[in-house]
Amino acid sequence: MSFLISNAYAAPAAGAEGGGMSMIFMLVVFAAIFYFMIFRPQNKRAKEQKNLMASLSKGDEVLTHGGLVGRIVKVAEDNDYIAIELNENNQIVLKKDYISAVLPKGTLKSL
Repeated sequence: MSFLISNAYAAPAAGAEGGGMSMIFMLVVFAAIFYFMIFRPQNKRAKEQKNLMASLSKGDEVLTHGGLVGRIVKVAEDNDYIAIELNENNQIVLKKDYISAVLPKGTLKSL
Protein backbone atom coordinates (compact mmCIF):
# COMPACT_ATOMS: atom_id res chain seq x y z
CA MET A 1 0.00 0.00 0.00
CA SER A 2 2.92 2.37 0.37
CA PHE A 3 3.10 2.77 -3.41
CA LEU A 4 -0.18 4.82 -3.29
CA ILE A 5 1.18 7.32 -0.75
CA SER A 6 4.07 9.49 -1.89
CA ASN A 7 6.84 10.51 0.45
CA ALA A 8 6.63 14.03 1.91
CA TYR A 9 9.87 15.96 2.13
CA ALA A 10 10.39 19.24 3.99
CA ALA A 11 11.00 22.30 1.85
CA PRO A 12 14.43 23.87 2.19
CA ALA A 13 14.53 26.87 4.56
CA ALA A 14 14.26 30.15 2.69
CA GLY A 15 16.97 32.71 3.44
CA ALA A 16 15.97 35.97 5.10
CA GLU A 17 15.42 38.54 2.39
CA GLY A 18 16.98 41.87 3.19
CA GLY A 19 18.45 40.61 6.42
CA GLY A 20 18.26 42.73 9.54
CA MET A 21 18.77 46.02 7.72
CA SER A 22 15.14 46.22 6.65
CA MET A 23 14.03 45.78 10.27
CA ILE A 24 16.39 48.52 11.45
CA PHE A 25 15.18 50.81 8.67
CA MET A 26 11.54 50.20 9.70
CA LEU A 27 12.33 51.02 13.33
CA VAL A 28 14.06 54.24 12.30
CA VAL A 29 11.08 55.25 10.16
CA PHE A 30 8.64 54.53 12.99
CA ALA A 31 10.81 56.48 15.44
CA ALA A 32 10.87 59.47 13.08
CA ILE A 33 7.10 59.36 12.64
CA PHE A 34 6.62 59.09 16.41
CA TYR A 35 8.93 62.07 16.99
CA PHE A 36 7.31 64.36 14.42
CA MET A 37 3.73 63.41 15.26
CA ILE A 38 3.87 63.27 19.08
CA PHE A 39 7.01 64.57 20.80
CA ARG A 40 7.72 67.68 18.74
CA PRO A 41 4.19 69.21 18.88
CA GLN A 42 3.90 68.43 22.59
CA ASN A 43 7.24 70.12 23.33
CA LYS A 44 6.16 73.13 21.27
CA ARG A 45 2.91 73.49 23.29
CA ALA A 46 4.81 73.14 26.57
CA LYS A 47 7.27 75.85 25.49
CA GLU A 48 4.41 78.20 24.52
CA GLN A 49 2.68 77.60 27.87
CA LYS A 50 5.94 78.28 29.74
CA ASN A 51 6.42 81.55 27.83
CA LEU A 52 2.81 82.51 28.63
CA MET A 53 3.39 81.91 32.35
CA ALA A 54 6.55 84.01 32.29
CA SER A 55 4.84 86.92 30.52
CA LEU A 56 1.90 87.32 32.92
CA SER A 57 1.80 90.73 34.55
CA LYS A 58 -0.55 92.90 36.57
CA GLY A 59 -3.42 94.30 34.50
CA ASP A 60 -3.53 91.48 31.93
CA GLU A 61 -6.96 90.10 31.12
CA VAL A 62 -6.87 86.32 31.20
CA LEU A 63 -8.99 83.24 30.58
CA THR A 64 -8.61 80.28 32.94
CA HIS A 65 -9.00 76.60 32.10
CA GLY A 66 -12.24 76.63 34.07
CA GLY A 67 -13.72 79.34 31.85
CA LEU A 68 -13.35 82.29 34.22
CA VAL A 69 -12.40 85.63 32.69
CA GLY A 70 -10.73 88.27 34.83
CA ARG A 71 -7.97 90.80 35.29
CA ILE A 72 -4.75 90.04 37.13
CA VAL A 73 -4.40 92.24 40.22
CA LYS A 74 -1.41 90.58 41.90
CA VAL A 75 1.43 88.37 40.72
CA ALA A 76 3.44 86.61 43.41
CA GLU A 77 7.03 86.28 42.22
CA ASP A 78 8.16 83.98 45.04
CA ASN A 79 5.56 81.32 44.21
CA ASP A 80 3.35 80.42 41.25
CA TYR A 81 0.13 82.04 42.41
CA ILE A 82 -1.74 85.05 41.02
CA ALA A 83 -4.81 86.96 42.16
CA ILE A 84 -7.51 87.55 39.56
CA GLU A 85 -10.31 90.08 39.88
CA LEU A 86 -13.50 88.71 38.30
CA ASN A 87 -15.43 91.93 39.02
CA GLU A 88 -15.18 94.76 41.57
CA ASN A 89 -16.35 92.50 44.42
CA ASN A 90 -14.75 89.13 43.65
CA GLN A 91 -11.12 88.12 43.64
CA ILE A 92 -9.73 84.63 43.40
CA VAL A 93 -6.24 83.23 43.84
CA LEU A 94 -5.03 80.44 41.61
CA LYS A 95 -1.88 78.92 40.17
CA LYS A 96 -0.37 80.38 37.04
CA ASP A 97 -0.62 76.95 35.41
CA TYR A 98 -4.41 77.30 35.17
CA ILE A 99 -4.25 80.30 32.84
CA SER A 100 -5.05 79.17 29.31
CA ALA A 101 -4.86 82.47 27.39
CA VAL A 102 -4.12 86.15 27.73
CA LEU A 103 -6.98 88.14 26.20
CA PRO A 104 -6.67 91.46 24.36
CA LYS A 105 -7.11 94.62 26.42
CA GLY A 106 -10.74 95.73 26.71
CA THR A 107 -12.22 92.25 26.49
CA LEU A 108 -13.83 92.51 29.94
CA LYS A 109 -15.58 95.76 29.06
CA SER A 110 -17.02 94.24 25.89
CA LEU A 111 -18.61 91.34 27.80
